[in-house]
Amino acid sequence: MFHPLPLYVGLRYVRARTHKFFVSFITWVSLIGVCVGVAALIVILSVMNGFGDELRDRLLTLSSDARVVAAAGQTVSAAQWAAAGRAARGVSGVVGVAPYIEAQVLAVSVPEMLPVTLRGIDPRSEADVTKLAKTLRQGSLSQLVPGSDRTIVSDVVAARLGIDIGDKLRLLIVTLAPDGTPTPKLRELTVAGLFEAGLEEQQDTLIFADLDDVRALGVAASGEGLHIRFNDPLAAPRLSERVRSLLPGGLRIIDWTTDSAGLFRAIRIEKTMMSLILLLIVAVAVFNIVAMLVMVVNDKRTDIAILRTLGAAPRRVMGVFITQGLAIGWIGVMLGVVVGVALALNVATIAPALERTFGFSFMDPNVYYDTTIPSDLRWLNVLWISVAALLLTTLATLYPAVRAARIPPAEALRYE
Repeated sequence: MFHPLPLYVGLRYVRARTHKFFVSFITWVSLIGVCVGVAALIVILSVMNGFGDELRDRLLTLSSDARVVAAAGQTVSAAQWAAAGRAARGVSGVVGVAPYIEAQVLAVSVPEMLPVTLRGIDPRSEADVTKLAKTLRQGSLSQLVPGSDRTIVSDVVAARLGIDIGDKLRLLIVTLAPDGTPTPKLRELTVAGLFEAGLEEQQDTLIFADLDDVRALGVAASGEGLHIRFNDPLAAPRLSERVRSLLPGGLRIIDWTTDSAGLFRAIRIEKTMMSLILLLIVAVAVFNIVAMLVMVVNDKRTDIAILRTLGAAPRRVMGVFITQGLAIGWIGVMLGVVVGVALALNVATIAPALERTFGFSFMDPNVYYDTTIPSDLRWLNVLWISVAALLLTTLATLYPAVRAARIPPAEALRYE
């Protein structure tokens, strides 16, 4: 049967290493190193993707995918807000629109005081844009009826102020006199519910009340607008552009990727640096492939000289050692992809098993709200990891192959 010479000889060299212990050992170390590096990259990036998705979901628990606000220095009438709401609802991909108003107030429960953000919401439409209703431990949004002066606070705020369901919460607010003069006043709201969102930054500073009740307080609003929810949060930038083109003058839209740009940029940088660090494992394995091939070239000088004297061109000699290096490297990459994908798809099962076996916790429940390790396997990541590893292993074969092709036949056979 016909076999291309480089492929035939190269694969024979791969199989013939059993009688050369050291070279065989380096071969296995190289293959295992490539496999471990590729698998580690796939698993770590999948876990980091999972944490990124979880963080995004938590950020959007009490916030919407986008918000429409007044441009700086602009005064927006009720008619303009209504027109903006109708325009947003008419955009394909928008699944919910709800009004809101926010004000910075001081929550007082002697002897404690806590600066918080009072957000007025429409309980009937709030479920269309946020997941506040799902975070409630006690109470319900239906209790926030106009004129009831009720509020929903987080467990964190309730614990710090020492209040519970049915207690009165005093708010020190800034109201505007008819002449525009700010005046501090005390107002009382009744605690009607407690929520727990799992994100400390939001729980520490946010309380809710009915939209009309907040307006009736005469509070100096620091933010008024519309919350918008899309059918796909990842499409928020694109869909926000569609909404922006339909908004009345004086209004602008801000999506969640802009609000949290700094946080997700830091996560992206962290993922990039982690990828580069883990890629060093593959790089070390690649250096082992280089060392192994150089030793094989030195060991096979006579074989190379015989091939050259029989008419084999230098490029065919190069092909022999490129084939040998690629066989080792690519087998390692394929094994790494199989192992990495299997681990990434079963992190939720493997991590608890390891915790039970060795008696430790990856995520200390005393520190973290959620102790599970999420995983989001993305095939695009698997593709670029595989391609990067294959390129590195291919480059590793070039120097030994060129060195083999340059061996002078006469010099190699002089003492044979």
